[in-house]
Amino acid sequence: MVDQIGLIQIDSVNTVARAHELPPFARLGAYPRTLIKESTERHRDLFEYWGHAACLMPIASQPLWRWRMERLRNRERFELARIERDRPGYVAAVLAEVRDRGPIAASDLTDGGKAKGPWWGWADGKLVLEWLFAAGKVSVAGRRSSFERVYDLTERVVPVAILALPTPSIEEAHRELVLIASRALGVATRRDIANYFYLRADRAAVSIAQLVESGDLLPVDVDGWRAPAYLTAGARRPRRVDGRALLAPFDPLVFDRDRVERLFGMRYRIEIYTPEPKRVYGYYVMPFLLGDTLVGRVDLKADRARSTLVVQAAHAEPGMDLPVVASALAGHLRLMAGWLELGDIEVRTRGDLSAALAAAS
Repeated sequence: MVDQIGLIQIDSVNTVARAHELPPFARLGAYPRTLIKESTERHRDLFEYWGHAACLMPIASQPLWRWRMERLRNRERFELARIERDRPGYVAAVLAEVRDRGPIAASDLTDGGKAKGPWWGWADGKLVLEWLFAAGKVSVAGRRSSFERVYDLTERVVPVAILALPTPSIEEAHRELVLIASRALGVATRRDIANYFYLRADRAAVSIAQLVESGDLLPVDVDGWRAPAYLTAGARRPRRVDGRALLAPFDPLVFDRDRVERLFGMRYRIEIYTPEPKRVYGYYVMPFLLGDTLVGRVDLKADRARSTLVVQAAHAEPGMDLPVVASALAGHLRLMAGWLELGDIEVRTRGDLSAALAAAS
């Protein structure tokens, strides 16, 4: 699955489940929840790095990111320069401690320093570990239950066979990343493709032109789209789509909000950081895909203390048949509740779909 979509974005929000657990559920159904941890920490099929954001990606794609590691390694960062000025040798000492004691978290450092505030007010030790990670000198060996990153030397995390692979040029890496993004997206504009891995627009444009010339990408027109689009050669074109999935805010299908609106006609925004009185649909809203259409959205919360999956609000998209949507959504919510080991589903009254959903649940 990850080979097909290229990445799974990681996020600390755990309102329903960890963000990276939800895209596999959308595609595979009730898969074993130990699978991602085993794939990253035991089998090393996946690795963590800065793809679209912090992402899990196929380990075979690790060489494609060495150009970014090189750039981040060489780019001077204000905070790192300050640390080296104030504490000469500290960066080398942190790396040596990882070498001697790894895998370790920032909180395990002998002299990690004090945090400078909440969220991104990291202590010096954490800042250095994050720079070493971005530069490819250390890698994420796993995460603790608190979601804290655990670091180790890259040569002890990435399999030897992967480390031995040749490093592609930046042009070769971009061509391959553009191709991966194009396959994952199906039909996509140049902006869509560049945004998938946060590639520079000019480099993505060059790669797209080269792939069109080689026949790997096909230029296509999409009714209603102003920008030209592209399709991978040999892409499947199904006669019908029988999708049924709840999509997390960071799911690859919906994390590009402009593309969601262009494809599905849904204006979708994440409202986690919006003050509650200003929220339109709710805190953790997941669009519901039925067939090839986003038919509604639900604000979900896993109330683990009460073993209940709570639907805090349920809204249908305009023109939808409420009983049909409610019936399909109720079945999918039962599947999700079972997967999360929650015994009950509670549907609250907010939203035009809530009454029909409560009746169907």
